[in-house]
Amino acid sequence: GMRKQGLSLIIFAGIVVNLPSNLVRMMSDEQNRWMLLAMTIVVLVLTIYAIVFVQQGRRNVPVMYPGRRMGNRMSMPVKGTLPLMVNMAGMIPLIFASAILQFPAIVSSYFVSSEIEWIKNFALGTQNTFNGTGGTYWAIYFFMVVIFTFFYTDVLFAQQNYGENLKRMGAQIPGVSRGAPTQRYLTKVQRRITLPGALFLGLVAVLPYLMQFIMPISSQGAGLLLVSSAGLLIVVGVVRDVFQNIDAELKLHGYQDSILVR
Repeated sequence: GMRKQGLSLIIFAGIVVNLPSNLVRMMSDEQNRWMLLAMTIVVLVLTIYAIVFVQQGRRNVPVMYPGRRMGNRMSMPVKGTLPLMVNMAGMIPLIFASAILQFPAIVSSYFVSSEIEWIKNFALGTQNTFNGTGGTYWAIYFFMVVIFTFFYTDVLFAQQNYGENLKRMGAQIPGVSRGAPTQRYLTKVQRRITLPGALFLGLVAVLPYLMQFIMPISSQGAGLLLVSSAGLLIVVGVVRDVFQNIDAELKLHGYQDSILVR
């Protein structure tokens, strides 16, 4: 419920509190301020819509649950679905990739003053590559986000152990044996639907870099998002979780209308 949202709301507030100063800095460009504002609104709306759309994406795997015993009779098996999310990893791959990409620049900073020429040149080259401005850095960032999305999704999915849990419940996916074969089948399906989610996360990660080419009229093109890619994912995720929790509380107290479009 809402009691579990405390930490998320603190992180959310820490991100949102920087929006006014970022907006003021962006609007300091007197020549293009209104065009930048219009583009900011368009980019934010489209990005948030895409994030919500992908986060809501799921593949419903059909599952047959055993019927219940009613006196001397058994009811018919019940058809159900097992929803598999397109993006189980959330923003964690962006955080992992960003943290790892900062490491080479931090280490090389200790060697830029080396008296040995080749070490100094190597350190300077490493810093130039991983300073977050060049295309090489963002290309590596994209691929690392995609790889970490698959890795983290596999870790999360293995912890669920759907194969054994469904077997324990007596449920079965039509055409698939219970237990380990079910787990292998679901893992295969999950990896297949994770691909578009991973590519989308990679695209969101490099969106600040791409904005420089979309908005060449200003050097502040990357600032059109107003927050970082990971921050935007966190903000959207927290807002959605809060709405879902409020929705659940309302339905618990007898309200039928949903406040959140699904």
